[in-house]
Amino acid sequence: MGIGSDLRRVVRGRVLVAGDEGFEGARTPWNVAVEQRVSAVVEVADAADVAAVVEYAAKVGVAVTVQGTGHGASAAADGTVLVQTGGLADIAVDAGARTARVGAGVRWGALSERTAPYGLAGAVGSSPVVGVTGYTLGGGLGWFARSRGFAANAVRAAEVVLADGTRMRVTAESDPELFWALRGGGGDFAVVTGLEFELFETGPLYGGRMLWDAERAAEVFAAFREATAEADERLSIWVTLVRFPPFPQVPEPLRGRIMIAVDVVGAEGITGPLHRFEAIPGVVLDNRRPLEVTELGGICMEPTAPSPARVRAELLTDFSPHVTDVLLGTAMAGAADAPGPERSIAPLALVQVRQLGGALYRPRADAGAAGGIREPYLLSMLGPAPTPDHAAAVAERQRSITAALHSHVSGRKPLTYLDAGDSAAQAFSPDTLTRLRSIKRRYNEQGTVRSSFPFAI
Repeated sequence: MGIGSDLRRVVRGRVLVAGDEGFEGARTPWNVAVEQRVSAVVEVADAADVAAVVEYAAKVGVAVTVQGTGHGASAAADGTVLVQTGGLADIAVDAGARTARVGAGVRWGALSERTAPYGLAGAVGSSPVVGVTGYTLGGGLGWFARSRGFAANAVRAAEVVLADGTRMRVTAESDPELFWALRGGGGDFAVVTGLEFELFETGPLYGGRMLWDAERAAEVFAAFREATAEADERLSIWVTLVRFPPFPQVPEPLRGRIMIAVDVVGAEGITGPLHRFEAIPGVVLDNRRPLEVTELGGICMEPTAPSPARVRAELLTDFSPHVTDVLLGTAMAGAADAPGPERSIAPLALVQVRQLGGALYRPRADAGAAGGIREPYLLSMLGPAPTPDHAAAVAERQRSITAALHSHVSGRKPLTYLDAGDSAAQAFSPDTLTRLRSIKRRYNEQGTVRSSFPFAI
């Protein structure tokens, strides 16, 4: 008898092992550049299935990793049983109490569809296909982070399976230490099968995307610096150097072009700083308009299908002219005096800076492990990695940009932005890391539950 036969006896969901039809696709995460050499995949039918898998794994001495959508995967899954929670897709919205309860397989787009009719939202990210649970366990930095803080801090309760297979509901009253760790500390403590969290009234929203040719990048970066210095915390402004692929699904006017984008979301009536961008000539696209919550996931035009990529993120201590010079020089290929059309961010696909600040500076008194962020900007760099050579070229460009910005990066990285070569220790202060490790020793000392970036204890 093998692991597949054993698991099929204890769960209702589908179990796949090497050689089974569908196994290769099932073990492949959202970032298909990540090779997950798992021993089995279990597509759980319910929380009882999760408990049965974890109890089995604890008895035989193997680890489990958990994925709802496959985002944030890493090679840490090697040798584990991969628990896929996509089937846990139940959503319950209590509009009167302004709360939602979601299963671990729910994506942000599905939740927004349910909350929008009530004028409510959760702390949604930039993509509708990202899972609510994984995003929230890792903190959650999206459009409302400046006004609401980390998404994790809105969690009221978590339904979990402990490392011995025990199911329980965790709240601030039932287990304050585990509750604190789950809100931004990641998935290294227990398997979360459901979350309950606060919703909030959005009020009328306004936003969208502005696009210019990359030759306008210096002007756009200068306007970004000025606009973010005066922006109300209910307004989020992100700037992105983006290389659109020459694919048919890309609008023809953008296909194959290097451009600079400004993406914004804010409450209506507080968008005054955006006039700094409106003065820049040559805008190719400007689709700003009143928005519904369900439209937030489409602003950045992010891919909605799996693909191979390498990502690197850094928290910036400022957005000074020197940072701009680096992004115009090191991030853009070619000599500094090369004509605009001949410069490119290749092999990267995008270099993005998100404005932080606001509520992230002052976390709630009852905040979880994610806490807050002191750095005012987040830099992320993404490049396609269909082959090892492509991956190496992307990683080298990311390294060179980071090295050029060495005096402007703090060294900390948000947990949901970690990639190959990063460790969980980079996402937390020393005191927070010590506390998280202590909680892991209490609840998951044997490492039966293994996150994509596990804590060493």
